[in-house]
Amino acid sequence: MTATVAASAQPIARIPPSAALRRRVMIASAIGTTVEWYDFLLYGTAAALVFNKVFFPNSDPLTGTMFAFSTYAVGFMARPVGGIIFGHFGDRIGRKRLLIISLLLMGTATFLIGLLPTFNQVGVLAPTLLVILRLVQGFGLGGQWGGAILMSAEFGEAKHRGLWTGITQAGGGLGNFLATAVLAVLAATLNPADFLAWGWRIPFLLSFVLIGIGLWARMSLVESPVFEAAVETAAEGAHAAPVLEVLRRMPGRVVLGGAMKFGENISFYLMTAFAITYVTEMLHLSRSVALNGVLAGALVATVSMPLWALLSDRIGRRPVYAFGASGLVIWAFAFYPLLDTRSPGLIIAAIVVGLLVHSAMNGPQGAVISELFPTRVRYSGASLCYQVTSIVAGSWAPVISLALFKQFHSTLPISLYLAGACAVSLIATILARETKGLTFAQIDAEAA
Repeated sequence: MTATVAASAQPIARIPPSAALRRRVMIASAIGTTVEWYDFLLYGTAAALVFNKVFFPNSDPLTGTMFAFSTYAVGFMARPVGGIIFGHFGDRIGRKRLLIISLLLMGTATFLIGLLPTFNQVGVLAPTLLVILRLVQGFGLGGQWGGAILMSAEFGEAKHRGLWTGITQAGGGLGNFLATAVLAVLAATLNPADFLAWGWRIPFLLSFVLIGIGLWARMSLVESPVFEAAVETAAEGAHAAPVLEVLRRMPGRVVLGGAMKFGENISFYLMTAFAITYVTEMLHLSRSVALNGVLAGALVATVSMPLWALLSDRIGRRPVYAFGASGLVIWAFAFYPLLDTRSPGLIIAAIVVGLLVHSAMNGPQGAVISELFPTRVRYSGASLCYQVTSIVAGSWAPVISLALFKQFHSTLPISLYLAGACAVSLIATILARETKGLTFAQIDAEAA
Protein backbone atom coordinates (compact mmCIF):
# COMPACT_ATOMS: atom_id res chain seq x y z
CA MET A 1 0.00 0.00 0.00
CA THR A 2 1.29 3.44 -0.85
CA ALA A 3 0.16 6.64 0.74
CA THR A 4 1.15 10.22 1.21
CA VAL A 5 0.24 12.77 3.78
CA ALA A 6 -2.69 14.47 2.17
CA ALA A 7 -2.07 18.12 1.58
CA SER A 8 -5.76 18.78 1.95
CA ALA A 9 -6.27 16.81 5.14
CA GLN A 10 -7.29 18.95 8.08
CA PRO A 11 -4.79 18.68 10.93
CA ILE A 12 -6.26 17.58 14.23
CA ALA A 13 -5.96 20.25 16.91
CA ARG A 14 -3.27 19.44 19.43
CA ILE A 15 -1.83 21.13 22.45
CA PRO A 16 1.83 21.88 21.67
CA PRO A 17 4.33 20.06 23.88
CA SER A 18 5.29 22.06 26.95
CA ALA A 19 8.78 23.50 27.30
CA ALA A 20 9.45 21.04 30.13
CA LEU A 21 8.45 18.07 27.96
CA ARG A 22 10.59 19.32 25.08
CA ARG A 23 13.61 19.55 27.39
CA ARG A 24 12.97 16.09 28.82
CA VAL A 25 12.80 14.55 25.34
CA MET A 26 15.98 16.33 24.25
CA ILE A 27 17.88 15.23 27.37
CA ALA A 28 16.64 11.64 27.09
CA SER A 29 17.63 11.49 23.42
CA ALA A 30 21.07 12.88 24.19
CA ILE A 31 21.64 10.45 27.09
CA GLY A 32 20.60 7.46 25.00
CA THR A 33 22.80 8.60 22.11
CA THR A 34 25.74 9.00 24.50
CA VAL A 35 25.33 5.44 25.77
CA GLU A 36 25.01 3.88 22.32
CA TRP A 37 27.93 5.78 20.78
CA TYR A 38 30.03 4.93 23.84
CA ASP A 39 29.38 1.28 23.01
CA PHE A 40 30.08 1.60 19.29
CA LEU A 41 33.13 3.89 19.42
CA LEU A 42 34.72 2.04 22.33
CA TYR A 43 35.15 -0.87 19.92
CA GLY A 44 37.08 1.32 17.45
CA THR A 45 39.52 2.52 20.10
CA ALA A 46 40.00 -1.00 21.43
CA ALA A 47 40.55 -2.28 17.88
CA ALA A 48 43.34 0.26 17.47
CA LEU A 49 45.02 -0.61 20.78
CA VAL A 50 44.19 -4.14 21.86
CA PHE A 51 42.30 -6.44 19.51
CA ASN A 52 45.21 -7.12 17.17
CA LYS A 53 47.11 -8.60 20.13
CA VAL A 54 44.21 -10.34 21.88
CA PHE A 55 42.31 -11.81 18.93
CA PHE A 56 44.96 -11.91 16.15
CA PRO A 57 48.24 -12.56 18.00
CA ASN A 58 49.84 -14.70 15.25
CA SER A 59 50.02 -11.88 12.69
CA ASP A 60 52.64 -9.16 12.35
CA PRO A 61 51.51 -5.94 14.11
CA LEU A 62 50.34 -4.07 11.00
CA THR A 63 48.48 -7.06 9.54
CA GLY A 64 46.97 -7.87 12.92
CA THR A 65 45.72 -4.31 13.16
CA MET A 66 44.19 -4.60 9.68
CA PHE A 67 42.38 -7.77 10.81
CA ALA A 68 41.18 -5.96 13.93
CA PHE A 69 39.86 -3.04 11.87
CA SER A 70 38.17 -5.52 9.50
CA THR A 71 36.09 -6.83 12.42
CA TYR A 72 35.48 -3.19 13.29
CA ALA A 73 34.16 -2.61 9.75
CA VAL A 74 31.72 -5.51 10.11
CA GLY A 75 29.66 -3.40 12.50
CA PHE A 76 29.15 -0.85 9.76
CA MET A 77 27.89 -3.57 7.43
CA ALA A 78 25.05 -4.29 9.85
CA ARG A 79 24.09 -0.67 10.36
CA PRO A 80 22.07 -0.28 7.12
CA VAL A 81 20.16 -3.48 7.91
CA GLY A 82 19.31 -2.10 11.33
CA GLY A 83 18.43 1.24 9.79
CA ILE A 84 16.06 -0.34 7.26
CA ILE A 85 14.29 -2.58 9.78
CA PHE A 86 14.07 -0.01 12.56
CA GLY A 87 13.12 2.66 10.03
CA HIS A 88 10.33 0.47 8.67
CA PHE A 89 8.72 -0.06 12.06
CA GLY A 90 9.58 3.43 13.28
CA ASP A 91 7.59 4.91 10.40
CA ARG A 92 4.71 2.48 10.98
CA ILE A 93 4.33 2.23 14.76
CA GLY A 94 6.34 5.16 16.12
CA ARG A 95 9.77 6.18 17.37
CA LYS A 96 9.80 5.44 21.12
CA ARG A 97 9.66 1.64 21.29
CA LEU A 98 12.35 1.24 18.64
CA LEU A 99 14.74 3.43 20.64
CA ILE A 100 14.44 1.18 23.68
CA ILE A 101 15.06 -1.99 21.65
CA SER A 102 18.14 -0.51 19.97
CA LEU A 103 19.60 0.47 23.33
CA LEU A 104 19.20 -3.04 24.73
CA LEU A 105 20.81 -4.62 21.67
CA MET A 106 23.81 -2.29 21.73
CA GLY A 107 24.41 -2.50 25.47
CA THR A 108 24.11 -6.27 25.72
CA ALA A 109 26.51 -6.87 22.82
CA THR A 110 29.08 -4.46 24.30
CA PHE A 111 28.89 -6.10 27.73
CA LEU A 112 29.40 -9.55 26.22
CA ILE A 113 32.50 -8.39 24.31
CA GLY A 114 34.03 -7.70 27.70
CA LEU A 115 33.53 -11.37 28.61
CA LEU A 116 34.95 -12.91 25.43
CA PRO A 117 37.77 -15.48 25.64
CA THR A 118 40.99 -14.65 23.81
CA PHE A 119 42.53 -16.35 20.76
CA ASN A 120 45.06 -18.09 22.99
CA GLN A 121 42.22 -19.60 25.02
CA VAL A 122 39.79 -20.84 22.34
CA GLY A 123 41.46 -20.21 18.97
CA VAL A 124 39.43 -18.94 16.04
CA LEU A 125 36.22 -19.11 18.07
CA ALA A 126 37.32 -15.90 19.82
CA PRO A 127 37.42 -13.63 16.73
CA THR A 128 34.29 -15.39 15.41
CA LEU A 129 32.33 -14.44 18.52
CA LEU A 130 33.80 -10.95 18.31
CA VAL A 131 32.46 -10.53 14.77
CA ILE A 132 28.99 -11.78 15.79
CA LEU A 133 28.75 -9.32 18.68
CA ARG A 134 30.05 -6.52 16.46
CA LEU A 135 27.25 -7.30 14.01
CA VAL A 136 24.70 -6.97 16.81
CA GLN A 137 26.27 -3.65 17.82
CA GLY A 138 26.01 -2.34 14.28
CA PHE A 139 22.43 -3.54 13.88
CA GLY A 140 21.39 -1.75 17.07
CA LEU A 141 23.16 1.47 16.20
CA GLY A 142 21.60 1.37 12.75
CA GLY A 143 18.21 1.85 14.35
CA GLN A 144 19.15 4.20 17.15
CA TRP A 145 20.41 7.28 15.31
CA GLY A 146 17.31 7.94 13.23
CA GLY A 147 14.95 7.49 16.16
CA ALA A 148 16.92 9.67 18.58
CA ILE A 149 17.42 12.48 16.08
CA LEU A 150 13.78 12.44 15.00
CA MET A 151 12.51 12.62 18.57
CA SER A 152 14.59 15.76 19.10
CA ALA A 153 13.70 17.22 15.71
CA GLU A 154 9.97 16.48 15.89
CA PHE A 155 9.52 17.75 19.44
CA GLY A 156 11.54 20.91 18.80
CA GLU A 157 10.33 24.09 17.13
CA ALA A 158 11.45 24.71 13.55
CA LYS A 159 13.44 27.82 14.49
CA HIS A 160 15.47 25.86 17.08
CA ARG A 161 15.66 22.48 15.30
CA GLY A 162 19.36 22.76 14.56
CA LEU A 163 20.20 23.32 18.23
CA TRP A 164 17.95 20.54 19.47
CA THR A 165 19.31 17.94 17.09
CA GLY A 166 22.82 19.30 17.64
CA ILE A 167 22.57 18.56 21.35
CA THR A 168 21.54 15.00 20.51
CA GLN A 169 24.45 14.77 18.05
CA ALA A 170 26.75 15.96 20.83
CA GLY A 171 25.79 12.80 22.72
CA GLY A 172 27.96 10.97 20.17
CA GLY A 173 30.91 13.21 21.03
CA LEU A 174 30.31 12.66 24.73
CA GLY A 175 30.12 8.89 24.18
CA ASN A 176 33.48 9.02 22.37
CA PHE A 177 34.92 11.12 25.20
CA LEU A 178 33.76 8.67 27.88
CA ALA A 179 35.00 5.61 25.98
CA THR A 180 38.39 7.19 25.34
CA ALA A 181 38.64 8.54 28.90
CA VAL A 182 38.10 5.14 30.50
CA LEU A 183 40.70 3.53 28.24
CA ALA A 184 43.12 6.43 28.79
CA VAL A 185 42.90 6.07 32.57
CA LEU A 186 43.43 2.32 32.39
CA ALA A 187 46.33 2.67 29.95
CA ALA A 188 47.98 5.21 32.25
CA THR A 189 47.48 3.27 35.50
CA LEU A 190 48.01 -0.35 34.43
CA ASN A 191 51.19 -1.90 33.16
CA PRO A 192 50.98 -3.14 29.53
CA ALA A 193 50.65 -6.81 30.55
CA ASP A 194 47.69 -6.17 32.87
CA PHE A 195 46.04 -3.86 30.34
CA LEU A 196 46.17 -6.60 27.69
CA ALA A 197 45.23 -9.37 30.12
CA TRP A 198 42.13 -7.83 31.68
CA GLY A 199 42.21 -4.02 31.81
CA TRP A 200 40.71 -3.51 28.36
CA ARG A 201 37.61 -5.46 29.43
CA ILE A 202 36.53 -2.95 32.09
CA PRO A 203 35.11 -0.28 29.71
CA PHE A 204 33.02 -2.94 27.95
CA LEU A 205 31.65 -4.29 31.22
CA LEU A 206 30.78 -0.76 32.35
CA SER A 207 28.24 -0.71 29.53
CA PHE A 208 25.92 -2.64 31.87
CA VAL A 209 25.67 0.45 34.10
CA LEU A 210 25.14 2.76 31.15
CA ILE A 211 22.31 0.58 29.82
CA GLY A 212 20.41 1.21 33.05
CA ILE A 213 20.91 4.98 32.74
CA GLY A 214 19.84 4.97 29.10
CA LEU A 215 16.74 2.87 29.78
CA TRP A 216 15.72 5.14 32.63
CA ALA A 217 15.94 8.12 30.29
CA ARG A 218 14.14 6.55 27.34
CA MET A 219 11.33 4.85 29.26
CA SER A 220 10.10 8.32 30.23
CA LEU A 221 9.64 9.41 26.61
CA VAL A 222 6.28 9.89 24.93
CA GLU A 223 5.64 9.38 21.23
CA SER A 224 6.50 12.14 18.76
CA PRO A 225 3.49 14.46 18.32
CA VAL A 226 4.53 15.19 14.72
CA PHE A 227 4.42 11.47 13.93
CA GLU A 228 1.03 11.01 15.63
CA ALA A 229 -0.42 13.98 13.78
CA ALA A 230 0.90 12.68 10.45
CA VAL A 231 -0.70 9.28 11.10
CA GLU A 232 -4.07 10.83 11.87
CA THR A 233 -4.07 13.10 8.82
CA ALA A 234 -2.67 10.54 6.38
CA ALA A 235 -4.89 9.80 3.42
CA GLU A 236 -4.51 6.01 3.48
CA GLY A 237 -2.59 5.20 6.65
CA ALA A 238 0.97 3.97 6.97
CA HIS A 239 3.16 3.03 4.04
CA ALA A 240 3.43 -0.74 3.68
CA ALA A 241 7.16 -0.41 2.89
CA PRO A 242 8.49 3.04 3.85
CA VAL A 243 12.04 2.29 2.66
CA LEU A 244 10.82 1.33 -0.82
CA GLU A 245 8.58 4.39 -0.87
CA VAL A 246 11.57 6.64 -0.15
CA LEU A 247 13.68 4.97 -2.83
CA ARG A 248 10.86 5.16 -5.36
CA ARG A 249 9.83 8.75 -4.78
CA MET A 250 12.91 10.48 -3.37
CA PRO A 251 16.10 8.75 -4.58
CA GLY A 252 17.79 12.11 -5.19
CA ARG A 253 17.34 13.13 -1.57
CA VAL A 254 18.83 9.85 -0.37
CA VAL A 255 21.87 10.33 -2.61
CA LEU A 256 22.26 13.97 -1.56
CA GLY A 257 22.01 13.18 2.16
CA GLY A 258 24.40 10.26 1.80
CA ALA A 259 26.94 12.40 -0.06
CA MET A 260 26.82 15.05 2.66
CA LYS A 261 27.43 12.31 5.21
CA PHE A 262 30.28 10.73 3.20
CA GLY A 263 33.15 13.09 4.01
CA GLU A 264 32.01 13.65 7.59
CA ASN A 265 31.98 9.91 8.24
CA ILE A 266 35.40 9.18 6.74
CA SER A 267 37.09 12.16 8.38
CA PHE A 268 35.84 11.24 11.85
CA TYR A 269 37.26 7.74 11.83
CA LEU A 270 40.54 8.81 10.25
CA MET A 271 41.05 11.45 12.94
CA THR A 272 40.14 9.12 15.81
CA ALA A 273 40.52 5.35 15.40
CA PHE A 274 43.12 5.48 12.62
CA ALA A 275 45.01 8.33 14.28
CA ILE A 276 45.43 6.17 17.39
CA THR A 277 46.83 3.35 15.29
CA TYR A 278 49.13 5.67 13.37
CA VAL A 279 50.56 7.27 16.51
CA THR A 280 51.09 3.99 18.36
CA GLU A 281 51.99 1.52 15.59
CA MET A 282 53.73 3.68 12.97
CA LEU A 283 55.23 6.44 15.10
CA HIS A 284 55.80 4.09 18.08
CA LEU A 285 54.61 6.63 20.64
CA SER A 286 52.78 5.71 23.84
CA ARG A 287 49.09 4.88 24.01
CA SER A 288 48.61 7.85 26.33
CA VAL A 289 49.74 10.37 23.70
CA ALA A 290 47.19 9.07 21.18
CA LEU A 291 44.39 8.69 23.70
CA ASN A 292 44.94 12.15 25.17
CA GLY A 293 44.68 13.66 21.69
CA VAL A 294 41.38 11.91 20.95
CA LEU A 295 40.15 12.70 24.47
CA ALA A 296 40.79 16.44 24.02
CA GLY A 297 39.27 16.36 20.54
CA ALA A 298 36.14 14.54 21.73
CA LEU A 299 35.65 17.12 24.49
CA VAL A 300 35.95 20.00 22.02
CA ALA A 301 33.57 18.24 19.61
CA THR A 302 30.99 17.68 22.35
CA VAL A 303 30.96 21.36 23.24
CA SER A 304 31.16 22.72 19.70
CA MET A 305 28.51 20.57 17.99
CA PRO A 306 25.52 22.35 19.58
CA LEU A 307 27.19 25.71 18.86
CA TRP A 308 27.66 24.91 15.17
CA ALA A 309 24.07 23.64 15.10
CA LEU A 310 22.84 26.85 16.75
CA LEU A 311 24.71 28.86 14.13
CA SER A 312 22.91 26.86 11.43
CA ASP A 313 19.62 28.04 12.94
CA ARG A 314 20.84 31.62 12.52
CA ILE A 315 22.61 31.72 9.14
CA GLY A 316 21.49 28.44 7.51
CA ARG A 317 22.50 24.79 7.33
CA ARG A 318 24.43 25.04 4.06
CA PRO A 319 27.06 27.69 4.97
CA VAL A 320 27.92 25.95 8.26
CA TYR A 321 28.12 22.52 6.67
CA ALA A 322 30.15 23.88 3.74
CA PHE A 323 32.64 25.47 6.14
CA GLY A 324 33.20 22.10 7.83
CA ALA A 325 33.65 20.23 4.55
CA SER A 326 35.96 22.80 2.94
CA GLY A 327 37.91 23.23 6.18
CA LEU A 328 38.73 19.52 6.30
CA VAL A 329 39.75 19.50 2.62
CA ILE A 330 42.51 21.89 3.70
CA TRP A 331 43.24 20.36 7.13
CA ALA A 332 43.74 16.93 5.56
CA PHE A 333 47.16 18.08 4.35
CA ALA A 334 48.21 19.50 7.73
CA PHE A 335 46.88 16.70 9.92
CA TYR A 336 49.41 13.92 9.27
CA PRO A 337 52.49 16.20 9.05
CA LEU A 338 51.55 17.44 12.53
CA LEU A 339 51.31 13.86 13.77
CA ASP A 340 54.69 13.14 12.18
CA THR A 341 56.36 15.75 14.40
CA ARG A 342 55.96 13.25 17.29
CA SER A 343 55.32 16.23 19.54
CA PRO A 344 52.50 15.40 22.01
CA GLY A 345 51.31 19.01 21.96
CA LEU A 346 51.12 19.19 18.17
CA ILE A 347 49.47 15.77 17.96
CA ILE A 348 46.77 16.91 20.36
CA ALA A 349 46.38 20.19 18.44
CA ALA A 350 46.01 18.32 15.12
CA ILE A 351 43.19 16.14 16.46
CA VAL A 352 41.46 18.98 18.35
CA VAL A 353 41.38 21.31 15.33
CA GLY A 354 40.32 18.47 13.05
CA LEU A 355 37.39 17.45 15.25
CA LEU A 356 36.41 21.08 15.84
CA VAL A 357 36.09 21.70 12.09
CA HIS A 358 34.47 18.28 11.64
CA SER A 359 31.77 19.30 14.13
CA ALA A 360 30.61 22.02 11.73
CA MET A 361 29.28 19.13 9.64
CA ASN A 362 28.31 16.77 12.44
CA GLY A 363 26.49 19.37 14.59
CA PRO A 364 23.78 20.43 12.10
CA GLN A 365 23.69 17.05 10.35
CA GLY A 366 20.67 15.77 12.28
CA ALA A 367 18.60 18.75 11.20
CA VAL A 368 19.91 18.63 7.62
CA ILE A 369 19.01 14.98 7.08
CA SER A 370 15.70 15.00 8.96
CA GLU A 371 14.54 17.99 6.89
CA LEU A 372 15.04 16.07 3.65
CA PHE A 373 12.04 13.77 4.18
CA PRO A 374 8.32 13.98 5.07
CA THR A 375 7.18 12.62 8.42
CA ARG A 376 5.67 9.32 7.32
CA VAL A 377 8.93 8.10 5.79
CA ARG A 378 11.40 10.26 7.72
CA TYR A 379 12.81 7.49 9.94
CA SER A 380 13.48 5.29 6.89
CA GLY A 381 14.86 8.09 4.74
CA ALA A 382 17.16 9.49 7.41
CA SER A 383 18.43 6.00 8.30
CA LEU A 384 19.20 5.25 4.64
CA CYS A 385 21.26 8.43 4.27
CA TYR A 386 23.13 7.94 7.51
CA GLN A 387 23.65 4.18 7.68
CA VAL A 388 24.07 3.05 4.07
CA THR A 389 26.79 5.65 3.61
CA SER A 390 28.74 4.04 6.45
CA ILE A 391 29.35 0.92 4.30
CA VAL A 392 31.49 2.80 1.79
CA ALA A 393 32.70 5.54 4.13
CA GLY A 394 33.67 5.09 7.79
CA SER A 395 33.62 1.29 7.85
CA TRP A 396 36.64 0.78 5.62
CA ALA A 397 38.36 4.13 6.12
CA PRO A 398 40.93 2.81 8.67
CA VAL A 399 41.55 -0.35 6.62
CA ILE A 400 41.99 1.62 3.38
CA SER A 401 44.33 4.06 5.12
CA LEU A 402 46.44 1.23 6.55
CA ALA A 403 46.64 -0.37 3.10
CA LEU A 404 47.67 2.95 1.52
CA PHE A 405 50.40 3.45 4.11
CA LYS A 406 51.61 -0.12 3.72
CA GLN A 407 51.80 0.33 -0.06
CA PHE A 408 53.30 3.83 -0.32
CA HIS A 409 54.98 4.32 3.10
CA SER A 410 53.63 7.86 3.07
CA THR A 411 50.64 9.69 4.53
CA LEU A 412 50.11 11.84 1.42
CA PRO A 413 47.78 9.27 -0.23
CA ILE A 414 45.76 9.19 3.00
CA SER A 415 45.49 13.00 2.98
CA LEU A 416 44.31 12.88 -0.63
CA TYR A 417 41.73 10.23 0.31
CA LEU A 418 40.47 12.36 3.21
CA ALA A 419 40.37 15.57 1.15
CA GLY A 420 38.56 13.85 -1.71
CA ALA A 421 35.89 12.47 0.60
CA CYS A 422 35.24 15.91 2.11
CA ALA A 423 35.13 17.43 -1.38
CA VAL A 424 32.23 15.08 -2.16
CA SER A 425 30.36 16.42 0.88
CA LEU A 426 31.15 20.01 -0.10
CA ILE A 427 29.72 19.52 -3.61
CA ALA A 428 26.58 17.90 -2.18
CA THR A 429 26.16 20.80 0.24
CA ILE A 430 26.37 23.31 -2.61
CA LEU A 431 23.72 21.35 -4.53
CA ALA A 432 21.38 21.01 -1.53
CA ARG A 433 18.60 23.48 -0.89
CA GLU A 434 18.43 25.50 2.32
CA THR A 435 15.90 24.07 4.81
CA LYS A 436 16.48 26.30 7.85
CA GLY A 437 13.19 27.39 9.42
CA LEU A 438 10.90 25.08 7.43
CA THR A 439 8.22 23.43 9.54
CA PHE A 440 7.58 19.73 9.13
CA ALA A 441 4.04 20.62 8.02
CA GLN A 442 5.57 22.55 5.11
CA ILE A 443 7.91 19.69 4.26
CA ASP A 444 5.03 17.19 4.41
CA ALA A 445 2.84 19.39 2.19
CA GLU A 446 5.62 19.73 -0.41
CA ALA A 447 6.09 15.96 -0.48
CA ALA A 448 2.37 15.39 -0.88
